[in-house]
Amino acid sequence: MEKSKKSKSIGKLSWFMMTTISLVVIFGIILGFHKVNAGDKEPYKIGAIFSVTGVGSFLGEPEKKTALMIVEEVNKKGGINGHPVELIVYDDESDTTKAALAAKRLIKKDMVSVIVGPTRSGESLAVVPIAEEAKIPLISCAASYKIVTPVNERRWIFKTAQSDQHAVEQMYEYMRNKGIRKVGILSDSTGFGASGREELLKYASNYGIEIVADERYGPKDTDLTAQFTKIRSLKPDAIINWSIGPTQILAVQTWKNLGMTDIPLFQSHGFGSRKNLDILGKNAEGVLLPISPVIIGKLLPDDHPQKKVTTEYAAAYEALHKEPVSAFGGYAWDAVQLALSAFRAVGNDPGKIRDYLENLKGFVGQSGVFNFSPEDHNGLTKKDLIMVEVRNGDWALAK
Repeated sequence: MEKSKKSKSIGKLSWFMMTTISLVVIFGIILGFHKVNAGDKEPYKIGAIFSVTGVGSFLGEPEKKTALMIVEEVNKKGGINGHPVELIVYDDESDTTKAALAAKRLIKKDMVSVIVGPTRSGESLAVVPIAEEAKIPLISCAASYKIVTPVNERRWIFKTAQSDQHAVEQMYEYMRNKGIRKVGILSDSTGFGASGREELLKYASNYGIEIVADERYGPKDTDLTAQFTKIRSLKPDAIINWSIGPTQILAVQTWKNLGMTDIPLFQSHGFGSRKNLDILGKNAEGVLLPISPVIIGKLLPDDHPQKKVTTEYAAAYEALHKEPVSAFGGYAWDAVQLALSAFRAVGNDPGKIRDYLENLKGFVGQSGVFNFSPEDHNGLTKKDLIMVEVRNGDWALAK
């Protein structure tokens, strides 16, 4: 009996210590708490959760920079209807538990009216029930369709990244037009990889695509030779890799090292970062992917609806940070601007913000032209992605 009591006490203490440590870690890495000048009106508060460190850091870092840049510019111009905007950014360290703790902190302690982020699908899915229960609008920057589906159970959840369904259908349509019929797929076991794999399998037959291989791997794997070798033996017309982070780099290196460049390699829209091209150099030549318009703003025709916003954002971001924009920074741009648009229209009441977003039409963003509805909390279609290939070390419209 005494031993049992002691074990329970130790268990409670361990839980307390773990919780405390996690909170300290999160609070210790608050980034970009953007103080605004005190005014007559209360600040409108936006909470943000980005993967500024960890495996998703190259996604979350430009998101944080973009969010801070936008809010600073808004406050320089007097805020929203006389209210300064306060942005509180937490780093989830690419960890679902820490993302959930950050969401609770933003809602219960910081009293924000709306949350933007998290960066990745797994962290976003961890935060969804928290935002739903608290009735605080969440505008995720991640891709999985599960974040906003089923929409009747996601009334307070929106997202700005194109869904994996959109990327899959844009990719399959391109393949069908090129006569590609047999495809081998690889995906990692993260929330992003699992969601993308489901959509690849679900929509293949709609485009006359046969999946001849379905290989999986872990997000920390360092060798994909076995998976690529197996796929090659099945003689596909093309290969699709669906992952994010280091393994999408590893996939390209393996494809190149095994001399498989005669089989086209497609990546998900998660490959849309200039840093991937810088890391891979010539090895990335020929890789195909659907990409967010923000990445190729300079290639868009002058009459494209997103030409103005994409070129203006790129000019401001690149002048400030001396680095090119990414799709992920674009997702944050859209999320923060949607929140600001709601503040302008209905103030900072969370319920009114939710209703405003759900009925917002024709919002021109970096990722597409958003048309939300009670049935669609993403508001984008496959047409909001553009097929590109890596050519001469840069993005080029796919031929």
